[in-house]
Amino acid sequence: MTQQQTPRYVLRYAAGSDVGRRRDVNEDSVYASGRLLAVADGIGGQPYGEVASAAAVAVLGELDAELRALDPAALDLQATLGETVSRIPVRLAEISAREPATEGMGTTLTALLFDGSRFAAAHIGDSRGYVLRHGELHRITRDHTFVQALVEDGRIAPDEAAGHPRRSLLMKALQGSGAPDPDLWTFAPEPGDRYLLCSDGLTAPAAESAIREILAGAPGPTEAVPALIDLANDGGGPDNITCVVADVLPATPA
Repeated sequence: MTQQQTPRYVLRYAAGSDVGRRRDVNEDSVYASGRLLAVADGIGGQPYGEVASAAAVAVLGELDAELRALDPAALDLQATLGETVSRIPVRLAEISAREPATEGMGTTLTALLFDGSRFAAAHIGDSRGYVLRHGELHRITRDHTFVQALVEDGRIAPDEAAGHPRRSLLMKALQGSGAPDPDLWTFAPEPGDRYLLCSDGLTAPAAESAIREILAGAPGPTEAVPALIDLANDGGGPDNITCVVADVLPATPA
């Protein structure tokens, strides 16, 4: 039996979700543990978005349960997370086969898998990931939207994207038909990093400068999450709002 590696870092985290001020149903789902963080947002305009996002999070929860018996540091993080994400469309197709009314449902997903030293990330759709490092906020994900493609093609300026009438049109998402094509990568955190995963219910009504101010000023994740939700609701709360905030802390020696 190989000895488990001692983690360099641990996560202190909090998560929250709110229906917002204009929706009757919360189609977001969230997962947070010391190994796995995720936000999923059911596709607006499609049926049963809340079922799709909940199914995505359930599949990730199964991975988290499996990891309890393993040494995460011995895993290929990116391959493990990618294989798990590939199970989600299969799960959605199974649900639709049992419940035909759910056919066509889909969800975004932004997830981080942590082994105590490194993160693997998976991202598809327009939920987002950020890191606050040394007081500066950096986006670590790319929106898979029609408007983002226009920005990258130089057809509109970045400051036009937020007000574009088709800003919510997704180019990619997790659905029961077709294979997923998420962005997958790994990266090393720094002690003191503060990570934010969120649905577009936060980023649509709230400026990144205001998000940075809250993340930089909050004593910890448990204070940051409700403050971010309040920020989105103060901006009109046009959509469901879901956030996970996690701090990277040095592991305490045994």
